[in-house]
Amino acid sequence: MIDGTTGAQYMPKMPRLRLRLRLRQVRLPAVRLPAVRLPRTRRGQRRAAQALMLGCVLALTPATWLYMSADAYTRSIADVPARDVAVVFGAGLRDGAPTPYLAHRLDAAAELYEGGKVKVVLVTGDNSREEYDEPDAMRAYLTARGVPDGRIVSDYAGFDTWDSCVRAKKIFGVERAVLVTQDFHVRRAVALCWAAGIDSYGVGVAERRDATWYYGGVRELAAAGKAVLDVVTRPDPRFLGPVETGVSEALAG
Repeated sequence: MIDGTTGAQYMPKMPRLRLRLRLRQVRLPAVRLPAVRLPRTRRGQRRAAQALMLGCVLALTPATWLYMSADAYTRSIADVPARDVAVVFGAGLRDGAPTPYLAHRLDAAAELYEGGKVKVVLVTGDNSREEYDEPDAMRAYLTARGVPDGRIVSDYAGFDTWDSCVRAKKIFGVERAVLVTQDFHVRRAVALCWAAGIDSYGVGVAERRDATWYYGGVRELAAAGKAVLDVVTRPDPRFLGPVETGVSEALAG
């Protein structure tokens, strides 16, 4: 239809359609949290505060013991006493290669070897499944850094710090060693290796204070409790196995 005055096309208005959506109200069941009742009397409040303080002291006691017992045996690469063997603890793989933290440990071990502080590097890590092989990845990294393959010994059953220390002593015959790990872990490693019978000094690799570093520090508080339990009970490693002569052969070679 054309308006004769303006010549504009005229379109009739379409009726409006109104859609009404009715949403049914859904009522969720109420969740009741257990009520926390604080003591009302001064005596009760005093006892609650004392219990809280005691819990904090008990939680921090293992970490305090580790710090005090091992701090005197932590050194830098420059001033650590010379030892025949450096023990490098595993710290995970990423796409089959050492993680940055593990790479930094291996860099420090390579510096110790290049500087004549150690003669053999014992790499200890997890190889509990075929597709995950920390020791071989650590060996490949060290050889790329110039450490001779014949001076590297692999421990494929270093599933945790205590296992690595006990196996270094009982399986590989290590008597004296420089332990290489991050600064937040080095005191626990030193304390456990001393408990396993190894005359140890630790080199703590400094790291940037990022989220990983803070996570490692918090994790050490929990790990300190296990370390004390390991020292007291002295459990066998998850896998002990026969004596190996890799370290003595590397030293002789």
